[in-house]
Amino acid sequence: MLRGKTIVIEGAVLAAALCVLAGAVAGAVRLAGAGPHEGAPAGPKPRRHMDHSEFFDAEMTDGTQVTAKCLECHEGAAREVMATQHWTWLGDEVEGRDGKPVKIGKMNLLNNYCVSIAGNWAKCAQCHAGYGWKDASFSFDDPKTVDCLVCHDQSGTYKKGNAGVPAQEVDLNVAARSVGYPTRGNCGTCHYFGGGGLGVKHGDLDTSLDNPPESLDVHMGRGMQCIDCHSAGNHRIKGKAYSVSVNHENGFGCSDCHGEAPHGDKRLDGHTDRVACQTCHIPTYSRVVPTKSWWDWSKAGDMERKEDQHAYLKIKGEFKYVEDVAPQYGWFDLTVQRYLLGDAVAKEGRTRINSPNGSRDDAVSRIWPFKVNSGKQPYDTRLGYLLPPVTSGEGGYWSEFDWDKALRIGAKVAGIEYSGEYGFAETEMYWPLSHMVVSGDRALGCNDCHGGTRLDWTALGYDPDHMGADPTACGSCHESEEARE
Repeated sequence: MLRGKTIVIEGAVLAAALCVLAGAVAGAVRLAGAGPHEGAPAGPKPRRHMDHSEFFDAEMTDGTQVTAKCLECHEGAAREVMATQHWTWLGDEVEGRDGKPVKIGKMNLLNNYCVSIAGNWAKCAQCHAGYGWKDASFSFDDPKTVDCLVCHDQSGTYKKGNAGVPAQEVDLNVAARSVGYPTRGNCGTCHYFGGGGLGVKHGDLDTSLDNPPESLDVHMGRGMQCIDCHSAGNHRIKGKAYSVSVNHENGFGCSDCHGEAPHGDKRLDGHTDRVACQTCHIPTYSRVVPTKSWWDWSKAGDMERKEDQHAYLKIKGEFKYVEDVAPQYGWFDLTVQRYLLGDAVAKEGRTRINSPNGSRDDAVSRIWPFKVNSGKQPYDTRLGYLLPPVTSGEGGYWSEFDWDKALRIGAKVAGIEYSGEYGFAETEMYWPLSHMVVSGDRALGCNDCHGGTRLDWTALGYDPDHMGADPTACGSCHESEEARE
């Protein structure tokens, strides 16, 4: 377990995924009742891309043939992709339980959604940027297996199947001739559907952002694409996914585009050193598509229970979804503690899979908005740690509904001991919100935080009698307009 101080509201949440527009709040930040701030940057101009249709004149029946054709001109592109987390599914280096450094990522971490990719490679690889990852023998050093189309197809017809290979119904020639700059639809192919369904994981990423109005997301509603914020060149994706990362290295923020004083108002700009831009500019999340907030694997396997994708599935257990809800809030310094395979489960309360670090006493921490997913997942009751089950494929729980067998296979694949005794432990996973950003006239106002119950001031370390005071008494802290002038 990564060690560090953590002071967060109970149930607060965090994380973000790779193709996430995690930066720049309110492209034209506006004061309530005022017009657009004059210093607000304009949105990016639409990108024009060269027509590639004439380069794909031969019939292609395999994804690697498309890649080989791409590499005739873009010789180093595959190697660039292979150096990124989209390919390796490994990123930050942390200190392991044995004191030795270890790289972590989707490759070797647990979560409280589908739990683990160990032994489930063929199914999980539907969202891998490559072809053919069906088992542990997959080679990560073959440029021909890089999937160019998953990010560059603009036909809208491309789809990946098991092991990441193109689905049988895909016409590769149509897809290859359409290639262009990646759009939100390309990124969303995986990131909208993380956790096995639409909107399941993030709460601020789903198909409602394909072509949203400004009222849903001010950046994307003005035509911005994921790569306008997230591209760092050479196929590297800028930004951090705190579901699999522990620090802000290679990250970015709102001030990168909007500066440290974006409002043109002393009182509002005075909040930015203690309050993240997202806190005011994301009043609610999952505003169109519901997101999962509870996943109980212990209820799976009931052959008699009626199935409903938003309440119960025999293969996955019991769920709860929420829609258009206020975030939970906590201090966040852009680093997290991370549960590593083999770490002990909490003796009391829920085990935090990834827990945000931060404190009011820390000058770099800010109050952030989070989504949390809680639930129950398998653990070894004798050894006291979480277990990675095999769910898909031979011996998987989804086909045999035998937890002992699924856990025995999964533990062997992951290289961890299994005592043969299992139960289900409660866990939490945190996701910081950075999408569905609204403009200033739709953002939170004074009354929302200082006159209501949205923030738990005591949990944040403040005197609730002062911070939650009648907003008509704001003048006791903020000088009047006349005095400021």
